[in-house]
Amino acid sequence: MQRPFFSIVVVSLNPGERLKKTLDSILKQTFTDYEVIIKDGGSSDGSLSGLQEAGYFEDKNQIKIQQKKDRSIYDGMNQAVSYANGKFVQFLNCGDYFYSPTVLEEVARFIEEKRRANLTLDGIGEQKEEVKNTILSSDEMPVKIFYGNQYNQVQDTIISSAPHINDFTCYRNVPCHQVCFYDYRLFEKRAYDLQYQVRADYEHFLYSIYEEQAEGISMPIIIASYEGGGFSETKENRKKSAMEHRQITKKYLGTTKSLKYRGIMWLTLAPLRTRIAENPALSGIYNGFKNRIYQLLGR
Repeated sequence: MQRPFFSIVVVSLNPGERLKKTLDSILKQTFTDYEVIIKDGGSSDGSLSGLQEAGYFEDKNQIKIQQKKDRSIYDGMNQAVSYANGKFVQFLNCGDYFYSPTVLEEVARFIEEKRRANLTLDGIGEQKEEVKNTILSSDEMPVKIFYGNQYNQVQDTIISSAPHINDFTCYRNVPCHQVCFYDYRLFEKRAYDLQYQVRADYEHFLYSIYEEQAEGISMPIIIASYEGGGFSETKENRKKSAMEHRQITKKYLGTTKSLKYRGIMWLTLAPLRTRIAENPALSGIYNGFKNRIYQLLGR
C-alpha cells in the first residue's frame, strides 16, 4: 500500500468544539494526500459522536479514529503514531489549526524541491530528467525534520522558528511540534519518552538531531495557528518544564555546554525577554524584531 504523504495526528480528550475547528482546517487543505489520525483518550462530552452524526468520518480511509485510554498526552501521541502510515508525521493539537488552506500544499512542494535538489547534487538529475519529476519515497533521502513558523493566537503575532538548528538553538528554542513535519523513520525506532511529562516532544527533537543525525530544515511557511495556554504552560508544569529542560540538555549537550548556554541566557536577560514576548501589548513589537533578525541570519 502506498504511503500517504502526511499523517496528521490529533490527540483529544473532551475537546468540545475545538476538535471540529482543528479538523475543519485539515479538511479545507488544497493538498489532499494525507491521513488524519484522531486519538481520543475516552471523551465523554459528545464531541466525537457529534462529528460522526455530521458526516465527518464517512471517508474512513482518510480519517481514522482510535479510542483508547492513555496515561498522558504523550502516551496518546505515541499510540496515534503507531497507526500512522504517512511519509511525514505532524501533530496538530485540538484548538490549533492550519494557518491557511494551502499549508500542506506549500510544505509538500518545499519538500519535493529539496529532494530534487539533492538528486541534482548527486548527478542523478542531470542524467535522468524523468527521475526529477517523480515523487520520491522518504527512504530515498537522509532523515530530516522540516519545520516552519507559527501564529500565536493569544499574543496575536507571528513567531518565527530559528533558521538553523545548532547546539544553542537546541538549548534555547527548538520549533514547537505543531510546526514540524517529521520523517516517519524518526518514530519507528523510538517514540516519545514518557518519563518526561512536559518536555517529551523537546527530548524527542534532540534525540532525532543528536542520535539519529536528522537534519532540521527551515521553511518560510506559517504552519499552524497555536491556541496557547496549553498543557506545558500551567504554573505547575512550567516548574516541571524547567527541571526536565535541565535534564534533557545535560543528556544531549553535556554539562559544560549546558552551563555555558544557561549563562548566556541570563546575561542576555532571557527571563525579561520571555515576559515581554508573552505580553499581548508588547509581543508584536518584540517578535517582529526577532523575526527580522532570523530573516537576516537565514540568508
